[in-house]
Amino acid sequence: MKTYELKVAGLKRDLPVIQIKENLKIASFVILGDTEIVATTAPLIADKLPKVDILVTAEAKGIPFVYEVAKQLNMTKYIVARKSVKAYMNSPIVHEVESITTQKTQTLCLDMQDVDFIKGKRVALIDDVISTGESLKALEELVEKAGGNVVAKAAILAEGDAANRDDILFLEKLPIFMD
Repeated sequence: MKTYELKVAGLKRDLPVIQIKENLKIASFVILGDTEIVATTAPLIADKLPKVDILVTAEAKGIPFVYEVAKQLNMTKYIVARKSVKAYMNSPIVHEVESITTQKTQTLCLDMQDVDFIKGKRVALIDDVISTGESLKALEELVEKAGGNVVAKAAILAEGDAANRDDILFLEKLPIFMD
């Protein structure tokens, strides 16, 4: 299997290169279970962020990272936009997005309790990888629907053309591979 050597925050990972479309391959970066990469990169992102009141991520890969960034910032709370409406949710707000990695429509939801908490707050959106930016855009729109003010967007990696954006904070570039 072909791999891509990623170097980030002094760490090295050999990422499998995976075909996701006919002419498109990506280096698969999965932080779930990788406590070393989460613990090492979170302080670096926390240092890059402007003053924020709350961190928001989308379920699920961003969760361990947003948790660690929140710890670095001495925050007692962060918010996870869920990928489906849950029975416990009271009057949730919902937003849909097309994702390159799942290749289908994704739903992002916030419970009214989270909406009330976000309203009027300075929000940083946190993720593991920013690629096409569609998931990030949907998360931003969801936060704006909730009345929050997105003041930062950050990830460990910026994939492909996302690395050329000037509106995101990231630690390293991740290439995409076109056949």
